[in-house]
Amino acid sequence: MTAAAALIDRPDSPLVDGLHPSPNVEPRRDGRRPDLILLHYTGMSSAEKAIDWLSRPESKVSAHYVVDLDGRITQLVAEAQRAWHAGVSEWAGDRDINSRSIGIEIQNPGHEDGYHDFTEAQMRAVTVLCRDILGRHAVPRERVLAHSDVAPHRKIDPGEKFDWARLARDGVGHWVEPAMVDGRDGGLGTGSVDARVALMQGLLRDYGYGVPDHGVLDRQTAKVVKAFQRHFRTGRVDGLIDASTLVTLEKLIATLPRAGVA
Repeated sequence: MTAAAALIDRPDSPLVDGLHPSPNVEPRRDGRRPDLILLHYTGMSSAEKAIDWLSRPESKVSAHYVVDLDGRITQLVAEAQRAWHAGVSEWAGDRDINSRSIGIEIQNPGHEDGYHDFTEAQMRAVTVLCRDILGRHAVPRERVLAHSDVAPHRKIDPGEKFDWARLARDGVGHWVEPAMVDGRDGGLGTGSVDARVALMQGLLRDYGYGVPDHGVLDRQTAKVVKAFQRHFRTGRVDGLIDASTLVTLEKLIATLPRAGVA
């Protein structure tokens, strides 16, 4: 923690049930203000353990909020401050995601320890918290993103069981009904060199993902495609480029609430 980054002493939102200040905080760089909300899962067995870890100096990680299974919201870092939740990440060409984002950790043990559906109470709490944040900051609704969107090579949270469609129905995030998966369309796999690969890479970059532009479906591109599917086309999360994935991405870009995503 730097001298200019004070520990939180009052909640930013009336929805907060409790404070648990984390020392892993610093000022947002270059005077930046949040214009992105990043959703995570804790990947731990309980919210209490997650909050404890996020507030230990040696962990070198933190988040602004933690949402428990029962919907209880704990704030650890003031929204005006830079929490350490995104790690090595990129969106729309920007690699300092921590300085532009508010991080929300949602209690779930994660894929390696019994990944399960998010509870009704959690979905309600995340929805109202995001709407509250959107109302106080200049965050475009399409910039409510998954950790896996900005760090597709390292992260897979909050994962394919998170109900993004429900969030969008309540005015949070960007969503279109995904194109139906055709079981006869196996898709293009790693190593493919095809016009559809170049098209997919270009569309992913247009939407905001950090992805190469060489027209080859390498491992890096496949991980980005998989991250996109995990958020927007969960019917088959395999990193292959099929018609369903391409059409879903084209629909998303066509329905962006504003011109551009940069």
